Amino acid sequence: MAFDPETLSYDARGLLPVIAQEAETGEVLMLAWMNAEAVRRTLETGRATYWSRSRQAFWVKGETSGNVQELVELRVDCDRDCLLALVRQTGPACHTGARTCFFTAVREGEEALVEGSGGSI
Repeated sequence: MAFDPETLSYDARGLLPVIAQEAETGEVLMLAWMNAEAVRRTLETGRATYWSRSRQAFWVKGETSGNVQELVELRVDCDRDCLLALVRQTGPACHTGARTCFFTAVREGEEALVEGSGGSI
């Protein structure tokens, strides 16, 4: 069956969340947003293309930083309202320079850096 991005369930702004996960290790890298055109561009180019809610524009991950996400596989969740992008990440995924955007843990009510994440609180 052919995939059509229009069959996904977007929110009122025409967006849906996308979780980027390292294909080889399963490490969760980041959460971003896509609209139907960003989904199309990602599938056509093989490079993760997201919709920036703050800039109201498309951004290709790594376009300026060089920290690209090469798409391995795109998965649709059971409700069709969220995507999982399995990617090969070059360099850090987070704009802070950390490997993943999820470098802060909440442990016993306190925030703590995840060891080896490269992040900072």
